[in-house]
Amino acid sequence: MPAKARSKKKNELAESFQNFTPYKPKRGEEYMGEPQQKHFKAILLDWKGQLMEEVDRTVSHMKDEAANFPDPADRATQEEEFSLELRARDRERKLIRKIDKTIDRIDADDYGFCDACGVEIGIKRLEARPTATLCIDCKTLDEIKEKLQLG
Repeated sequence: MPAKARSKKKNELAESFQNFTPYKPKRGEEYMGEPQQKHFKAILLDWKGQLMEEVDRTVSHMKDEAANFPDPADRATQEEEFSLELRARDRERKLIRKIDKTIDRIDADDYGFCDACGVEIGIKRLEARPTATLCIDCKTLDEIKEKLQLG
């Protein structure tokens, strides 16, 4: 698959993940109560479903497109294309694992709070990155530390 087509697919997947109705908390509503947990669980399950469909499409594509080209350049091009697809699927496999862990956190009533300091991560941040485990302040500090360590 050409790079332009892969980029288009990636953008379509990102857009479809973002196609949800933002959560509007009611006045006095408890943070990460049952309605909010249901909202985020639905987002995560939908996202996981989309990723799983992409995995299935890749397997089908690789079976359909696999050919033994006599020309070494054509064969190398196909192998590189498959390699790139497999790397992308590997990243998605890791993301699916992270989504599963996040769903487990929702089920255990441990979702939406920062792992480092314990404050609320916030609905908008979680809608932007549903698998977030750090509040924006702790994530910023974490990135600064990482940048200093890498030089």
